[in-house]
Amino acid sequence: MKTYLVGGAIRDKLLGRPVHEQDWVVVGSSPEEMITLGFTPVGKAFPVFLHPKTKEEYALARTERKTGPGYHGFTFHTAKDVTLKDDLARRDLTINALAEDENGQVIDYYGGLNDLKQKRLRHITPAFSEDPVRVLRVARFAARYAELGFTVVPETLALMHQMGLQKELSYLVAERVWAEWEKALNEATPSVFFKVLLQAKILEFIFPSIETWLTETVLEKLDTVATKEKDSTLRFAVFIHHLLPEKTFTADLDHLMKAYKIPNQYYDTALGLHQALPYYLKVDFNDANTILNFYEAIDAHRRLARAMILLKACTLIVDNLKLEHLQKAFQYLHDLKFTIPSGLQGPAIAVHLHLQRLEALQQQFDSHLL
Repeated sequence: MKTYLVGGAIRDKLLGRPVHEQDWVVVGSSPEEMITLGFTPVGKAFPVFLHPKTKEEYALARTERKTGPGYHGFTFHTAKDVTLKDDLARRDLTINALAEDENGQVIDYYGGLNDLKQKRLRHITPAFSEDPVRVLRVARFAARYAELGFTVVPETLALMHQMGLQKELSYLVAERVWAEWEKALNEATPSVFFKVLLQAKILEFIFPSIETWLTETVLEKLDTVATKEKDSTLRFAVFIHHLLPEKTFTADLDHLMKAYKIPNQYYDTALGLHQALPYYLKVDFNDANTILNFYEAIDAHRRLARAMILLKACTLIVDNLKLEHLQKAFQYLHDLKFTIPSGLQGPAIAVHLHLQRLEALQQQFDSHLL
């Protein structure tokens, strides 16, 4: 029984990047032996175990065989005679197929070290084409490492294109597409995720609607917001703002949400930004009335936290350096307490509160407190 550190931990350590998690492969063991040693089984499709102390994942070395379409169409084989080389061969990219033994010696069967040096993303074998999720992973890794100069080699782009022509990408389900899209949104250069899919000529198979609207300008806007904001929900909202046509924005956003099972928080922020921006653009920072209209339009008196997010999103599109000024005004308005005169009902209450807020906010302006 031998244990090897594998995959991303080695890749990122060699690139001088932070290592957030470690994965291990165990060669020459069995499920029964792992359990005897105190490991906890957690894998369903194949044997994966949690270390009794570190809780890191240890997987038995395995091979896989394609038995059906899509990424579920595999059978896995684990046995004591499965070698480390066999296990690493089933991985997607050469830079992810590195291993390290107990002495810290890097084991490289497929040229991953040279590809790291040459800054290349390259598939290992033609078996890459058996799993459609891999095209999204390649695009995501390209988005992550583009700032270091990494590119996808032509042979891998060609294989990705062939997967599209052979309808393998039609087996991608919405949840997996969104999972990789969301991860790409968090990368340093998220536009590269889409650029790689365009290079491989497979964007139409995965994002047919997005392809209609995607332009170089939209991609530049996505990277620009990524330099200013780390929150992926805000990055998504700004991207969608620039991507979707104004006239059909809501209908198109609804379609994207359903097509890719986009979480509500992303949808709500994107739609909220679309609705808030026209009011934000009318704000005169020396005029209490326009600030109050903005405050009420985005329902800040009931949903202040959401309003603060939308306010920040607006400044990512039109930066006027007044974010703190508006945040302070919003917080002040939210903290106000008013008594509703008896007899007021319905719209009259809203009018009363508006006038009370306006008077209070104007006093803050007159006193130079805002």
